[in-house]
This record gives sequence, structure tokens and C-alpha cells, in this order.
Amino acid sequence: VRLQVQNVEKPLYRGTFHCFQSIIKQESAFGLYKGIGSPMMGLTFINALVFGVQGNTLRALGKDTPLNQFLAGSAAGAIQCIICCPMELAKTRMQLQGTGKYKLKMKNYKNSLDCLIKIYQKEGLRGINRGMVSTFIRETPSFGFYFMTYDCMTRYLGCEAEDSYVIPKLLFSGGMSGIVSWLSTYPMDVIKSRLQADGVGGVTQYNGILDCVRKSYHEEGWRVFTRGLTSTLLRAFPVNAATFATVTVFLMYMRSEDNLRECEPGPVIQQPSSL
Repeated sequence: VRLQVQNVEKPLYRGTFHCFQSIIKQESAFGLYKGIGSPMMGLTFINALVFGVQGNTLRALGKDTPLNQFLAGSAAGAIQCIICCPMELAKTRMQLQGTGKYKLKMKNYKNSLDCLIKIYQKEGLRGINRGMVSTFIRETPSFGFYFMTYDCMTRYLGCEAEDSYVIPKLLFSGGMSGIVSWLSTYPMDVIKSRLQADGVGGVTQYNGILDCVRKSYHEEGWRVFTRGLTSTLLRAFPVNAATFATVTVFLMYMRSEDNLRECEPGPVIQQPSSL
């Protein structure tokens, strides 16, 4: 977020690792966890919603194909925006508070919940949902590629429940799914971050998505749409490897012969193999 929105004329950070070092040096290790309250509150519900909607949509489509995986994932991505957008708004505002051009400003927010309450009091529902359209444009295809890639990877690697290497295969498949997902829509994530950060210092720069794209490109060139990509991909692999592997292993356990009768109807993730 900090790399995505920093002022190009007076950049605070030269890159991912310089940003990491600067945060620790200036704000201690706790600075790396600014805004953690928002994901802690929202990610459980987001993942439950995403995997639930994806599984039910896939069953409704009837056939487990890569295209249907993409469509089911896209549906899940679109629906979870109602939680994702406010969550990321609070996270962005908390992560920027007290840095750069906002350094001299008083700390407006005590925590993520306080941030959302104050935004609502000042701007209403529209303020809480700032960046909703850009979030929707990012998340819908992103989750489609997310689930389609995972499906293709597990098919290609031949993931079977009895395979002694199934866990490493699942971790690799999940990690690659996260990377493909982010690469597919990353420029829109930059725009979303800029729109959600807009107005924090008291000055509004952008009138909407197209205006943000035009001004960002005009001032910084095409590279602006890859700002922060390295740190995003470094995060994406382990996070999504753990997420997909955990969900799949849990479902494998719940679908074992001893538990099968207690777990009808069918699995959330439908695989062509015994997974």
C-alpha cells in the first residue's frame, strides 16, 4: 500500500526491501502490523464466503471443468466484495496514518473499527464503500483465475489423497494460484489503493477510476501500475499455499470413510481425483 500510493516527486521508499527496513527503523516491528485489526475481523468471513459460494456455484453448474471453476470463482470474488472493500479501506487508512505527507497530521484513528466508524459518521455508507467498483473489477476475474489455476495445477500434478507428496503439491498449487490471481488484476489493485487513500491528507485528487488511471499514467508512466508488485507476490505465495492446502486437507479429513455420512451434501471443492 505504501509503495502504491507514495508521492513520485518525493518517494519515501526505493523498493520493497527499503520500505521494509524503513518501517522497522522508524516505527519498530509493530509498524509492519499496522491495520492488522481489519483483516483479522474480515478474512475469516471472506474465506468462508468465497469457498462456500465457489463450491455451491460449481455444483449448480453441474460439471467440473476449468471454465466452470473460473465462473464459480468469479461469482465468489464478486460477492465477497461487500466485506472486502470496507475491510481494505480501513487497512489502507491505518497503514498510511502517520507516514509521508500524513506524518504531521494527528492520528485520526485508534484502530480499524474506530476508522470505519469515523468514516461512516463523516461520509455515510458511500464513504465506507469507497473503492467498491475498483474492488469489484479486481476481485471478480482475480478469483476466477485463482480457482481455475488451482484446479489445473492439482490435475496436472496428480494430487491424490493417498499420495505421500500430496501436501507439498497442494502447497505449490495454492501458492501458484495466488501468484496468477494477483498478476491477472494487479494494476486495478494499485488504482483501488489510490482511490481509498485519496483524501486522507485533506485533498482529493481523483474523481473516479478513469481519472485516477489517467492522472497516474500521465505523472508516472506505465510503471505506476506495477508499484508494490514484488511485495505482493512475496506475500501471495505463502498465504495462498497455506489457505488452499488447509482447506483441502480439512475437506479430505471430513470426507474420510469414518466421517462421510456426517458430511453430506458433497464437498466444497470438487476435484477429478479422490480429492
